[in-house]
Amino acid sequence: MRARAPASSANLGPGFDTLAVALDRYVEVEVEPASKLIVRSEGEGAGLADDPSHLAARVAIEVAGTDRLAITIRSEVPVGRGLGSSAALAAAAAAAAGATDPLAVAAHMDGHADNAAASVVGGLVAATSVRGAVRAVRLPLDAGLVFVVIVPDAALPTAKARQVLPVTVTRAHAAFNLGRMALLLAGLADSRLLIPEATEDRLHQDYRSPLFPAAPKLLGRLAAGGARAVCWSGAGPSLLGICTSADGSRVLAAAKEALAEAGIAGRALLLRPDLAGLVVDRDGSVDLWSERPPAWLSGVDGAPGTGPQLGTGPRTRG
Repeated sequence: MRARAPASSANLGPGFDTLAVALDRYVEVEVEPASKLIVRSEGEGAGLADDPSHLAARVAIEVAGTDRLAITIRSEVPVGRGLGSSAALAAAAAAAAGATDPLAVAAHMDGHADNAAASVVGGLVAATSVRGAVRAVRLPLDAGLVFVVIVPDAALPTAKARQVLPVTVTRAHAAFNLGRMALLLAGLADSRLLIPEATEDRLHQDYRSPLFPAAPKLLGRLAAGGARAVCWSGAGPSLLGICTSADGSRVLAAAKEALAEAGIAGRALLLRPDLAGLVVDRDGSVDLWSERPPAWLSGVDGAPGTGPQLGTGPRTRG
Protein backbone atom coordinates (compact mmCIF):
# COMPACT_ATOMS: atom_id res chain seq x y z
CA MET A 1 0.00 0.00 0.00
CA ARG A 2 0.95 3.62 -0.41
CA ALA A 3 -0.06 6.61 1.68
CA ARG A 4 0.57 10.32 1.49
CA ALA A 5 0.39 12.84 4.33
CA PRO A 6 0.86 16.62 4.34
CA ALA A 7 3.33 18.77 6.24
CA SER A 8 2.02 20.93 9.06
CA SER A 9 2.74 24.06 11.02
CA ALA A 10 1.94 23.78 14.71
CA ASN A 11 1.46 26.22 17.60
CA LEU A 12 0.65 29.15 15.25
CA GLY A 13 1.79 31.51 17.99
CA PRO A 14 -0.43 31.13 21.07
CA GLY A 15 -1.75 27.61 20.38
CA PHE A 16 1.22 25.85 21.98
CA ASP A 17 0.99 22.05 21.52
CA THR A 18 -2.67 22.46 20.57
CA LEU A 19 -3.18 24.03 17.12
CA ALA A 20 -1.79 23.04 13.73
CA VAL A 21 -2.57 23.58 10.06
CA ALA A 22 -1.82 21.12 7.27
CA LEU A 23 0.21 22.51 4.36
CA ASP A 24 0.61 21.25 0.82
CA ARG A 25 4.04 19.67 0.97
CA TYR A 26 3.87 15.91 1.22
CA VAL A 27 5.49 12.69 2.39
CA GLU A 28 4.68 9.48 0.54
CA VAL A 29 5.42 6.02 1.96
CA GLU A 30 5.04 2.72 0.13
CA VAL A 31 5.16 -0.61 2.00
CA GLU A 32 5.40 -4.02 0.32
CA PRO A 33 6.12 -7.55 1.57
CA ALA A 34 9.75 -8.59 1.11
CA SER A 35 12.17 -11.34 2.11
CA LYS A 36 14.04 -8.91 4.35
CA LEU A 37 13.87 -5.29 5.46
CA ILE A 38 14.69 -2.83 2.68
CA VAL A 39 14.51 0.93 3.30
CA ARG A 40 14.82 3.39 0.44
CA SER A 41 14.38 7.16 0.55
CA GLU A 42 14.45 10.08 -1.85
CA GLY A 43 13.80 13.78 -1.69
CA GLU A 44 14.08 15.60 1.62
CA GLY A 45 16.06 13.59 4.16
CA ALA A 46 17.15 11.01 1.59
CA GLY A 47 19.88 8.70 2.79
CA LEU A 48 19.96 9.96 6.37
CA ALA A 49 19.02 6.55 7.80
CA ASP A 50 18.10 3.94 5.20
CA ASP A 51 18.11 1.21 7.82
CA PRO A 52 15.93 -0.14 10.68
CA SER A 53 16.41 3.09 12.66
CA HIS A 54 14.42 5.11 10.11
CA LEU A 55 11.17 6.35 11.64
CA ALA A 56 9.14 4.94 8.74
CA ALA A 57 10.74 1.54 9.27
CA ARG A 58 10.09 1.58 13.01
CA VAL A 59 6.46 2.55 12.48
CA ALA A 60 5.82 0.05 9.69
CA ILE A 61 7.45 -2.82 11.59
CA GLU A 62 5.41 -2.10 14.71
CA VAL A 63 2.16 -1.91 12.75
CA ALA A 64 2.80 -4.90 10.47
CA GLY A 65 4.35 -7.06 13.17
CA THR A 66 7.23 -8.08 10.89
CA ASP A 67 10.40 -6.59 9.43
CA ARG A 68 10.06 -8.45 6.13
CA LEU A 69 9.09 -5.28 4.35
CA ALA A 70 10.30 -3.09 1.51
CA ILE A 71 9.69 0.51 2.54
CA THR A 72 10.08 3.43 0.15
CA ILE A 73 9.93 7.00 1.46
CA ARG A 74 9.59 10.01 -0.81
CA SER A 75 9.42 13.41 0.81
CA GLU A 76 9.21 17.07 -0.05
CA VAL A 77 8.96 18.21 3.59
CA PRO A 78 12.14 19.79 5.02
CA VAL A 79 13.44 17.75 7.97
CA GLY A 80 14.02 19.32 11.38
CA ARG A 81 12.60 22.69 10.38
CA GLY A 82 9.35 22.84 12.34
CA LEU A 83 7.10 21.65 9.50
CA GLY A 84 5.93 18.37 11.01
CA SER A 85 8.05 16.09 8.81
CA SER A 86 8.22 13.33 11.44
CA ALA A 87 4.47 13.38 12.13
CA ALA A 88 3.64 13.26 8.42
CA LEU A 89 6.12 10.44 7.91
CA ALA A 90 4.75 8.46 10.86
CA ALA A 91 1.16 8.90 9.68
CA ALA A 92 1.94 7.86 6.11
CA ALA A 93 4.04 4.89 7.24
CA ALA A 94 1.36 3.71 9.66
CA ALA A 95 -1.34 3.88 7.00
CA ALA A 96 0.82 2.20 4.35
CA ALA A 97 1.55 -0.63 6.78
CA GLY A 98 -2.17 -1.17 7.39
CA ALA A 99 -2.84 0.64 10.69
CA THR A 100 -6.52 1.00 11.55
CA ASP A 101 -5.82 4.21 13.48
CA PRO A 102 -2.90 6.05 11.84
CA LEU A 103 -3.49 9.12 14.02
CA ALA A 104 -2.96 7.20 17.25
CA VAL A 105 0.17 5.52 15.87
CA ALA A 106 1.63 8.77 14.52
CA ALA A 107 0.94 10.71 17.72
CA HIS A 108 2.54 7.95 19.80
CA MET A 109 5.62 7.51 17.61
CA ASP A 110 6.21 11.20 16.90
CA GLY A 111 5.05 12.58 20.24
CA HIS A 112 3.15 15.54 18.78
CA ALA A 113 -0.62 15.12 18.62
CA ASP A 114 -1.11 18.51 16.97
CA ASN A 115 1.17 17.82 13.99
CA ALA A 116 -0.10 14.25 13.65
CA ALA A 117 -3.72 15.40 13.68
CA ALA A 118 -3.12 17.99 10.97
CA SER A 119 -1.36 15.40 8.78
CA VAL A 120 -4.20 12.90 9.18
CA VAL A 121 -7.27 15.15 9.27
CA GLY A 122 -6.07 18.05 7.12
CA GLY A 123 -6.98 21.71 7.42
CA LEU A 124 -6.81 23.60 10.71
CA VAL A 125 -7.09 21.35 13.76
CA ALA A 126 -7.11 21.49 17.53
CA ALA A 127 -5.70 18.34 19.09
CA THR A 128 -4.95 17.02 22.55
CA SER A 129 -4.99 13.83 24.60
CA VAL A 130 -8.22 12.96 26.43
CA ARG A 131 -8.07 9.97 28.79
CA GLY A 132 -5.08 8.63 26.90
CA ALA A 133 -6.57 8.96 23.42
CA VAL A 134 -5.88 11.63 20.81
CA ARG A 135 -8.83 13.89 20.16
CA ALA A 136 -8.69 16.07 17.05
CA VAL A 137 -11.27 18.62 15.94
CA ARG A 138 -11.36 20.24 12.51
CA LEU A 139 -11.79 24.02 12.83
CA PRO A 140 -13.05 26.60 10.33
CA LEU A 141 -10.36 27.99 8.03
CA ASP A 142 -10.80 30.86 5.61
CA ALA A 143 -10.31 29.52 2.07
CA GLY A 144 -8.58 32.74 1.08
CA LEU A 145 -5.57 32.26 3.36
CA VAL A 146 -2.12 31.11 2.25
CA PHE A 147 1.12 30.71 4.17
CA VAL A 148 4.59 32.00 3.38
CA VAL A 149 7.25 29.95 5.15
CA ILE A 150 10.88 30.96 5.65
CA VAL A 151 12.88 27.73 5.89
CA PRO A 152 16.50 28.20 7.02
CA ASP A 153 18.98 25.56 5.92
CA ALA A 154 20.06 24.93 9.52
CA ALA A 155 17.90 22.49 11.49
CA LEU A 156 16.69 23.05 15.04
CA PRO A 157 15.86 19.80 16.87
CA THR A 158 12.58 19.98 18.76
CA ALA A 159 14.22 18.52 21.87
CA LYS A 160 16.72 21.37 21.94
CA ALA A 161 13.97 23.94 21.38
CA ARG A 162 12.01 22.52 24.33
CA GLN A 163 14.97 22.65 26.67
CA VAL A 164 14.89 26.46 26.72
CA LEU A 165 11.24 26.67 27.81
CA PRO A 166 10.33 27.45 31.44
CA VAL A 167 8.93 24.63 33.54
CA THR A 168 6.11 26.83 34.90
CA VAL A 169 4.26 29.88 33.58
CA THR A 170 2.45 32.69 35.32
CA ARG A 171 -1.31 33.04 35.39
CA ALA A 172 -0.92 36.31 33.46
CA HIS A 173 0.99 34.60 30.66
CA ALA A 174 -1.51 31.76 30.49
CA ALA A 175 -4.41 34.22 30.25
CA PHE A 176 -2.50 36.22 27.63
CA ASN A 177 -2.15 33.16 25.41
CA LEU A 178 -5.77 32.10 25.85
CA GLY A 179 -6.95 35.53 24.77
CA ARG A 180 -4.65 35.62 21.76
CA MET A 181 -5.69 32.11 20.73
CA ALA A 182 -9.33 33.18 20.73
CA LEU A 183 -8.45 36.08 18.44
CA LEU A 184 -6.41 33.77 16.23
CA LEU A 185 -9.20 31.24 15.77
CA ALA A 186 -11.60 34.01 14.81
CA GLY A 187 -9.10 35.44 12.33
CA LEU A 188 -8.27 32.10 10.74
CA ALA A 189 -11.97 31.42 10.25
CA ASP A 190 -12.51 34.87 8.71
CA SER A 191 -9.40 36.64 7.43
CA ARG A 192 -11.11 40.02 7.79
CA LEU A 193 -10.82 39.52 11.56
CA LEU A 194 -7.17 38.47 11.56
CA ILE A 195 -4.95 41.02 13.32
CA PRO A 196 -1.18 40.96 13.96
CA GLU A 197 -1.65 40.58 17.72
CA ALA A 198 -3.47 37.24 17.23
CA THR A 199 -0.18 35.31 16.95
CA GLU A 200 1.50 36.92 19.96
CA ASP A 201 2.66 34.43 22.55
CA ARG A 202 4.31 34.30 25.98
CA LEU A 203 4.88 30.56 26.34
CA HIS A 204 7.54 29.64 23.80
CA GLN A 205 8.48 32.02 20.98
CA ASP A 206 10.50 34.59 22.94
CA TYR A 207 12.35 31.85 24.81
CA ARG A 208 13.37 30.24 21.53
CA SER A 209 14.56 33.41 19.82
CA PRO A 210 18.15 33.08 21.15
CA LEU A 211 18.35 29.80 19.24
CA PHE A 212 17.67 31.72 16.02
CA PRO A 213 18.61 35.37 16.68
CA ALA A 214 17.52 36.51 13.21
CA ALA A 215 13.94 35.37 13.82
CA PRO A 216 12.46 38.64 15.15
CA LYS A 217 13.83 40.64 12.22
CA LEU A 218 12.69 38.08 9.65
CA LEU A 219 9.23 37.97 11.21
CA GLY A 220 9.13 41.74 11.01
CA ARG A 221 9.97 41.61 7.32
CA LEU A 222 7.14 39.14 6.70
CA ALA A 223 4.73 41.51 8.41
CA ALA A 224 6.07 44.53 6.55
CA GLY A 225 5.69 42.61 3.30
CA GLY A 226 1.97 42.18 3.87
CA ALA A 227 1.44 39.15 6.11
CA ARG A 228 -1.63 39.56 8.32
CA ALA A 229 0.07 37.76 11.21
CA VAL A 230 3.45 36.09 11.77
CA CYS A 231 4.85 33.41 14.09
CA TRP A 232 7.30 30.57 14.47
CA SER A 233 6.36 27.34 12.71
CA GLY A 234 6.31 24.66 15.38
CA ALA A 235 9.59 24.69 17.30
CA GLY A 236 11.30 26.44 14.40
CA PRO A 237 13.53 27.53 12.94
CA SER A 238 11.00 27.97 10.11
CA LEU A 239 8.93 31.14 10.32
CA LEU A 240 5.37 31.59 9.13
CA GLY A 241 3.54 34.49 7.55
CA ILE A 242 -0.24 34.12 7.34
CA CYS A 243 -1.49 36.00 4.28
CA THR A 244 -4.44 36.44 2.01
CA SER A 245 -3.96 34.81 -1.37
CA ALA A 246 -3.88 38.27 -2.97
CA ASP A 247 -0.84 39.19 -0.88
CA GLY A 248 0.96 35.83 -0.99
CA SER A 249 3.32 36.57 -3.88
CA ARG A 250 4.30 39.93 -2.41
CA VAL A 251 5.04 38.39 0.99
CA LEU A 252 7.02 35.60 -0.68
CA ALA A 253 9.19 38.17 -2.44
CA ALA A 254 9.73 40.01 0.86
CA ALA A 255 10.75 36.74 2.52
CA LYS A 256 13.33 35.93 -0.15
CA GLU A 257 14.70 39.45 0.04
CA ALA A 258 14.93 39.29 3.83
CA LEU A 259 16.86 36.03 3.72
CA ALA A 260 19.30 37.45 1.19
CA GLU A 261 19.84 40.67 3.13
CA ALA A 262 20.40 38.76 6.38
CA GLY A 263 22.89 36.47 4.69
CA ILE A 264 20.99 33.40 5.88
CA ALA A 265 21.01 30.28 3.73
CA GLY A 266 17.52 28.99 3.19
CA ARG A 267 14.43 29.24 1.07
CA ALA A 268 10.99 30.75 1.13
CA LEU A 269 7.87 28.79 0.19
CA LEU A 270 4.34 29.87 -0.63
CA LEU A 271 2.03 27.12 0.57
CA ARG A 272 -1.70 26.53 0.66
CA PRO A 273 -3.61 24.67 3.35
CA ASP A 274 -4.08 20.99 2.60
CA LEU A 275 -7.67 20.01 3.29
CA ALA A 276 -7.50 16.32 2.39
CA GLY A 277 -5.07 15.09 5.04
CA LEU A 278 -3.95 11.48 4.87
CA VAL A 279 -4.69 9.75 1.56
CA VAL A 280 -4.33 5.97 1.19
CA ASP A 281 -3.93 4.03 -2.06
CA ARG A 282 -4.54 0.38 -1.26
CA ASP A 283 -3.67 -1.29 -4.57
CA GLY A 284 -1.07 1.02 -6.15
CA SER A 285 -3.39 2.07 -8.96
CA VAL A 286 -3.74 5.75 -8.10
CA ASP A 287 -1.35 8.54 -9.05
CA LEU A 288 -1.07 10.46 -5.79
CA TRP A 289 0.72 13.25 -7.65
CA SER A 290 -1.75 13.83 -10.48
CA GLU A 291 -2.26 17.42 -9.31
CA ARG A 292 1.40 18.40 -9.76
CA PRO A 293 4.83 16.77 -9.86
CA PRO A 294 6.46 16.18 -6.48
CA ALA A 295 9.15 18.65 -5.48
CA TRP A 296 11.91 16.03 -5.45
CA LEU A 297 11.35 15.55 -9.19
CA SER A 298 10.57 19.10 -10.27
CA GLY A 299 13.13 20.86 -8.10
CA VAL A 300 10.82 23.86 -7.92
CA ASP A 301 10.35 25.67 -4.61
CA GLY A 302 8.20 28.60 -3.65
CA ALA A 303 5.13 28.01 -5.81
CA PRO A 304 1.82 27.12 -4.20
CA GLY A 305 0.69 23.59 -4.88
CA THR A 306 -2.74 22.44 -5.92
CA GLY A 307 -3.12 19.38 -3.74
CA PRO A 308 -6.48 17.78 -2.96
CA GLN A 309 -8.78 20.34 -1.39
CA LEU A 310 -11.76 18.26 -0.31
CA GLY A 311 -12.43 15.94 2.59
CA THR A 312 -11.37 15.46 6.15
CA GLY A 313 -8.96 12.48 5.85
CA PRO A 314 -7.95 9.81 6.08
CA ARG A 315 -9.17 9.08 2.55
CA THR A 316 -8.86 5.78 0.74
CA ARG A 317 -8.36 5.43 -2.99
CA GLY A 318 -8.02 2.41 -5.23
